[in-house]
Amino acid sequence: MHPLYSLDHDAALSALAATPDLLLIQDLDGVCMPLARDPLTRTLARHYIEAARELDGHFQVLTNGEHIGRRGVNGIVERALGDAALARSHGLYLPGLGAGGIQLQDRFGAVSHPGVSEAELAFLAGVPQRARQALRTMLASPPFDIPSDELERLVETTVLDNPASPTLNLNALHHRYADRPGLYARLQQAAAAFMAEQLRQAEAQGLGAAFFVHYAPNLGHEADGRERIKPADAEHAGTTDFQLMLRGAVKEVGVLVALNHYYARRTGSHPLGERFNAREAPHTLDALLDLAERSLDKALMPRLIGVGDTVTSVEDADGTRRRGGSDRGFLTLVQNLGRRFGRDNLVCYVDSSGGEVRRAGIDAALLAQAHDAQDPRLWQALSGISDADDPLRLNLIFPLGHGQYVDFFCRLAARRGQR
Repeated sequence: MHPLYSLDHDAALSALAATPDLLLIQDLDGVCMPLARDPLTRTLARHYIEAARELDGHFQVLTNGEHIGRRGVNGIVERALGDAALARSHGLYLPGLGAGGIQLQDRFGAVSHPGVSEAELAFLAGVPQRARQALRTMLASPPFDIPSDELERLVETTVLDNPASPTLNLNALHHRYADRPGLYARLQQAAAAFMAEQLRQAEAQGLGAAFFVHYAPNLGHEADGRERIKPADAEHAGTTDFQLMLRGAVKEVGVLVALNHYYARRTGSHPLGERFNAREAPHTLDALLDLAERSLDKALMPRLIGVGDTVTSVEDADGTRRRGGSDRGFLTLVQNLGRRFGRDNLVCYVDSSGGEVRRAGIDAALLAQAHDAQDPRLWQALSGISDADDPLRLNLIFPLGHGQYVDFFCRLAARRGQR
């Protein structure tokens, strides 16, 4: 079994390069590119894109972002290559699932939204304009009083017009109000209230069961299933992304969608059905594990690598431990599938605190000194991310961020290409 909380990238690389049946499922923002206050400024390294193609059949993305649209990852790929036609002709788009598992793409850029209706997509298309208007009205008024020349820039940066997951991204506003936390807290609550209003409007249009609101990062779920906002504190921005998502768009379901296509590529048939999608799947970890065990041939199950950067663990004043983060669910499923199917799966964590978004980071020096999971220095090093009782155990850690992970990813692709 691979060790826990390891910094030994070379040992992991050797083991993974020699593994014949492998499926790497990876988040994007903060993992292979730095977190940015303005998503339009994100960049991808060309050698990462080319390495992803070398791992064809063994690599899928799984992101709450999207492939398409003005802020989609496909545009970042095309800018990195300097030629959109090259991306299409050479299959250089990143294959896998966007919008939390709802948006499916192959490496040639063919996109579909399985299980999603035209009425649902039409409702989502109207959200960004409503968000812009609400934000303009609020920011132009007391106590914010933002000048008109700055207002439009902030509105444009904050409202993400994603086709399947329109989002309010408060990173730029947190940067502006970092020294006035009370105002930023009001913005968090206003963003949550706006999204709640979108749910009410959807219900009035007969789409009451179609959507939910995702907070990133978050502090897990309330008893009724709603996610908990992570408040900002003196050091960190807390919840910055408020996303209106299609019901079923949770990353852990995307793991089974990715496996369904992996098996189809190997055997010629989809064990979960050709039309299996995130809207039809169960949404609890136990139910997903049971479905996998009933439907997937154990002998063909690949070794899974899950890679993410958004995992949180925070203790309330009363001692209650709140664990969340948009990558926690899918990484936990990767871990538990390994146990259920007898595979040495790998859970990888990339420290994304070095980007433009303030969040909890790893104390790399302290982590290197820790001997094992009983060493208190380990939990000090991972404060805000994990804890001693956390059921999610991280196998491999990249404390230096996306650049360190991209180097590992490219070396893995090169080594497997030599097999």
